[in-house]
Amino acid sequence: MHARAELIKGFQIALYDGAAHRVVVDLPPELGTGLGPTSLQLCVMSHAGCYATICVYTAKRMRLPLKGLTVKVEAVETDEAGTITEENFDIHIKANAPEDRIQRLHELTVKNCPVGILLEKASVKINYNLKTSKE
Repeated sequence: MHARAELIKGFQIALYDGAAHRVVVDLPPELGTGLGPTSLQLCVMSHAGCYATICVYTAKRMRLPLKGLTVKVEAVETDEAGTITEENFDIHIKANAPEDRIQRLHELTVKNCPVGILLEKASVKINYNLKTSKE
């Protein structure tokens, strides 16, 4: 994995992944232009995306067809810590599967989500609220 950051102007920074992908981060309008998320917001977005990706991948391996998946994350940032100290997930999984299989899917997803593992090692408290429904 590689990353590169280049100043565009002001606080707008282009981030490159070493391949063909680019994301622009910025600061809110009070300081920047709000053109993109802050780097910390991108971190929270990455955790939501990682959970979703690992969940879809794990469901496929479990032969559990998903009908829908929504992952919402609210991060708590404290002035004292200067960063995120807690994340609260609201996850909605739609699948025609027994509740215990969906719970197992969630457990395996949490266990194998690299961004979540990284944040846990950084002592971020992560709370998961799992809601399930059939089609």
